[in-house]
Amino acid sequence: MARRSAKRPYASEHVPLDVERALRGATRTQTRRDGSSWTVRSVSGGERSYRCPGCDQLVGPGTAHVVVWPADHLLGADAALDDRRHWHSACWQARDTRAPRR
Repeated sequence: MARRSAKRPYASEHVPLDVERALRGATRTQTRRDGSSWTVRSVSGGERSYRCPGCDQLVGPGTAHVVVWPADHLLGADAALDDRRHWHSACWQARDTRAPRR
């Protein structure tokens, strides 16, 4: 039996690139309004819980979130574990519109 091709038909519409999905897991640098630069990595979540500095709630095990550390860290991507913070993705995106809770 012949296999069917998985290619899209020639006349069909082009599927737009989902940039968020393409960058998921990739390390990138972002700048806050105050001028500070941060290295951000999206992660799928692990077995531990973390406290989000944006909302002071737990980032549960297995929850997709972002890990953030200062971009000017001497070790770059291998920043010291003490400098890394685990944020809910929504809290990180809204960080400039609200102050961190303490």
